[in-house]
Amino acid sequence: MPALICGSLAFDTITTFPGRFAQQILPEQLHILNVSFLVPTLRREFGGCAGNIAYTLSLLGGQPLVMAALGPDGSDYVERIESWGAGTEYVQMIADSHTAQAIIITDADNNQITAFHPGAMQSAHLQPVPVRDDIRVAIVAPDGRDAMLQHAAQLEQAKIPFIFDPGQGLPMFDGTELMRFVAQASWIAVNDYEAQMLCDRTGQTLESLSRSHLRGVVVTLGASGCDLWQQGVRTRIEGVVASAVVDPTGCGDAFRAALLYGIERGWTLKRCIELGNRVGAIKIACRGGQNHTLGPLTPNL
Repeated sequence: MPALICGSLAFDTITTFPGRFAQQILPEQLHILNVSFLVPTLRREFGGCAGNIAYTLSLLGGQPLVMAALGPDGSDYVERIESWGAGTEYVQMIADSHTAQAIIITDADNNQITAFHPGAMQSAHLQPVPVRDDIRVAIVAPDGRDAMLQHAAQLEQAKIPFIFDPGQGLPMFDGTELMRFVAQASWIAVNDYEAQMLCDRTGQTLESLSRSHLRGVVVTLGASGCDLWQQGVRTRIEGVVASAVVDPTGCGDAFRAALLYGIERGWTLKRCIELGNRVGAIKIACRGGQNHTLGPLTPNL
């Protein structure tokens, strides 16, 4: 059965800074910040959270159903998604906007600075969650502000369990709005930085959030693996050593595809996360969010 993926489709311009941001940015001078990074390499990739998640879910053998917005420059992206066997009937074309664009700089420590132009993504709310009996699970990933708010409410009304994955969109929401997402969602997936911001804005702790109706709070920790919080108990699930560390872009999205794949099949969250850690380690060894292959990886651990 299909998994509904609500999120962004974007073009990524990815560059690499061979130094370290920490050596170029002076904390005591942040009020007059004026920094330029020399980036010798540059490439353009298909990206956006919905596209990246759908790509890996397709590799795993899932059925992604993408709900997003593109500009008139995005027709090639629709063809690309359809080539994976993924559904695009809920991808809308916005005539007067460019497809969303991300410009990403990655330093030698795999820290990233991103500038993002939302473009057509700001109209993603115009496409409502479809009324279908075959959608078993969904994810609300970073998207336009109105789209995230409306799609979460529509999924709750349709009684479709979903993962709330605020990602880089988290700063758009205040504590009250974030608690509304929490109340509507069945799972939360954040990285460790986002987890701290979520707690700061809501006045909650990961422990208290996990003691609610939520089936799990998943906090990714990069190479260190992942913390799974359920009913106040934290379980550390160790990471998988990557064969090479090339590009972190899209690693979190690959991980979330594994969560969707396992949840749709009734796996335990621990098993879903173990698969996610393996997939993330494979993705980080490849440039871009949609160029990796899973090779001999067998989802049925």
